[in-house]
Amino acid sequence: QVQLVESGGGLAHLGGSLRLSCEASGSEFSLYHMAWYRQGPGKERELVAINVRGGQTDYIDSVKGRFTMSRDNTKQTVSLQMNSLKPEDSAVYYCNAKSYILETEYWGQGTQVTVSS
Repeated sequence: QVQLVESGGGLAHLGGSLRLSCEASGSEFSLYHMAWYRQGPGKERELVAINVRGGQTDYIDSVKGRFTMSRDNTKQTVSLQMNSLKPEDSAVYYCNAKSYILETEYWGQGTQVTVSS
Protein backbone atom coordinates (compact mmCIF):
# COMPACT_ATOMS: atom_id res chain seq x y z
CA GLN A 1 0.00 0.00 0.00
CA VAL A 2 1.34 3.42 -1.00
CA GLN A 3 -0.06 6.75 0.09
CA LEU A 4 0.80 9.90 -1.82
CA VAL A 5 0.51 13.34 -0.30
CA GLU A 6 0.99 16.40 -2.50
CA SER A 7 1.81 19.89 -1.35
CA GLY A 8 2.92 23.17 -2.81
CA GLY A 9 0.03 24.26 -4.99
CA GLY A 10 -1.37 27.76 -4.91
CA LEU A 11 -1.68 30.95 -6.86
CA ALA A 12 0.96 32.32 -9.19
CA HIS A 13 1.07 35.16 -11.69
CA LEU A 14 1.88 34.81 -15.35
CA GLY A 15 5.56 33.98 -15.63
CA GLY A 16 5.84 32.97 -12.00
CA SER A 17 6.97 29.75 -10.40
CA LEU A 18 5.61 27.10 -8.10
CA ARG A 19 7.08 23.89 -6.77
CA LEU A 20 4.94 20.86 -6.10
CA SER A 21 6.04 18.03 -3.86
CA CYS A 22 4.74 14.53 -3.41
CA GLU A 23 5.71 12.35 -0.50
CA ALA A 24 5.12 8.62 -0.71
CA SER A 25 4.68 6.32 2.23
CA GLY A 26 4.97 2.57 1.97
CA SER A 27 7.59 0.27 0.61
CA GLU A 28 9.27 -0.54 -2.70
CA PHE A 29 9.15 3.04 -3.92
CA SER A 30 11.89 2.30 -6.42
CA LEU A 31 9.61 -0.12 -8.24
CA TYR A 32 7.19 2.63 -9.16
CA HIS A 33 7.03 4.87 -12.15
CA MET A 34 6.22 8.28 -10.70
CA ALA A 35 4.26 10.84 -12.62
CA TRP A 36 2.50 14.15 -12.40
CA TYR A 37 -0.90 14.55 -14.04
CA ARG A 38 -3.15 17.56 -14.22
CA GLN A 39 -6.81 18.19 -14.87
CA GLY A 40 -8.01 21.61 -15.86
CA PRO A 41 -11.62 22.83 -15.70
CA GLY A 42 -13.71 20.92 -18.19
CA LYS A 43 -10.73 18.96 -19.41
CA GLU A 44 -9.60 15.38 -19.16
CA ARG A 45 -6.75 14.45 -16.89
CA GLU A 46 -3.47 14.57 -18.78
CA LEU A 47 0.02 13.31 -18.11
CA VAL A 48 2.47 16.15 -17.50
CA ALA A 49 5.70 14.37 -16.61
CA ILE A 50 6.77 10.84 -15.86
CA ASN A 51 9.90 9.37 -14.31
CA VAL A 52 10.60 5.76 -15.10
CA ARG A 53 11.80 4.17 -11.84
CA GLY A 54 14.51 6.76 -11.28
CA GLY A 55 15.69 6.77 -14.85
CA GLN A 56 14.49 8.86 -17.74
CA THR A 57 11.98 11.63 -17.27
CA ASP A 58 9.66 12.65 -20.10
CA TYR A 59 7.42 15.69 -20.41
CA ILE A 60 4.52 16.73 -22.54
CA ASP A 61 5.52 19.26 -25.17
CA SER A 62 3.64 22.15 -23.61
CA VAL A 63 5.78 22.10 -20.45
CA LYS A 64 9.18 21.16 -21.87
CA GLY A 65 11.79 23.68 -20.86
CA ARG A 66 9.54 25.12 -18.16
CA PHE A 67 8.83 22.22 -15.81
CA THR A 68 11.38 19.95 -14.15
CA MET A 69 10.52 16.75 -12.33
CA SER A 70 12.87 15.43 -9.68
CA ARG A 71 12.87 12.18 -7.78
CA ASP A 72 14.58 11.12 -4.57
CA ASN A 73 14.28 7.39 -3.90
CA THR A 74 15.91 7.71 -0.48
CA LYS A 75 13.35 10.23 0.73
CA GLN A 76 10.57 8.69 -1.38
CA THR A 77 9.63 12.02 -2.82
CA VAL A 78 9.07 13.55 -6.21
CA SER A 79 8.77 17.20 -7.03
CA LEU A 80 7.69 19.31 -9.96
CA GLN A 81 9.38 22.66 -10.39
CA MET A 82 7.16 24.81 -12.58
CA ASN A 83 8.62 27.97 -14.08
CA SER A 84 7.33 30.50 -16.58
CA LEU A 85 3.80 29.57 -15.63
CA LYS A 86 0.94 30.32 -17.97
CA PRO A 87 -2.80 30.56 -17.30
CA GLU A 88 -3.29 27.34 -19.26
CA ASP A 89 -1.20 25.56 -16.61
CA SER A 90 -4.02 26.14 -14.14
CA ALA A 91 -5.32 22.77 -13.03
CA VAL A 92 -5.48 20.32 -10.19
CA TYR A 93 -2.17 18.48 -10.20
CA TYR A 94 -2.02 14.86 -9.12
CA CYS A 95 0.89 12.70 -8.11
CA ASN A 96 0.73 9.16 -9.49
CA ALA A 97 2.64 6.00 -8.67
CA LYS A 98 2.35 2.98 -10.93
CA SER A 99 4.18 -0.31 -10.79
CA TYR A 100 3.88 -2.77 -13.64
CA ILE A 101 5.84 -5.29 -11.57
CA LEU A 102 3.51 -5.08 -8.58
CA GLU A 103 0.48 -4.32 -10.77
CA THR A 104 -0.60 -1.48 -8.54
CA GLU A 105 -1.38 2.19 -9.05
CA TYR A 106 -1.99 4.99 -6.59
CA TRP A 107 -3.07 8.61 -6.77
CA GLY A 108 -2.58 11.55 -4.49
CA GLN A 109 -5.44 13.79 -3.47
CA GLY A 110 -4.47 16.57 -5.84
CA THR A 111 -3.30 20.12 -5.33
CA GLN A 112 -4.71 23.18 -7.05
CA VAL A 113 -2.51 25.41 -9.18
CA THR A 114 -3.97 28.66 -10.42
CA VAL A 115 -2.08 31.02 -12.71
CA SER A 116 -3.47 34.48 -13.20
CA SER A 117 -2.77 36.71 -16.15
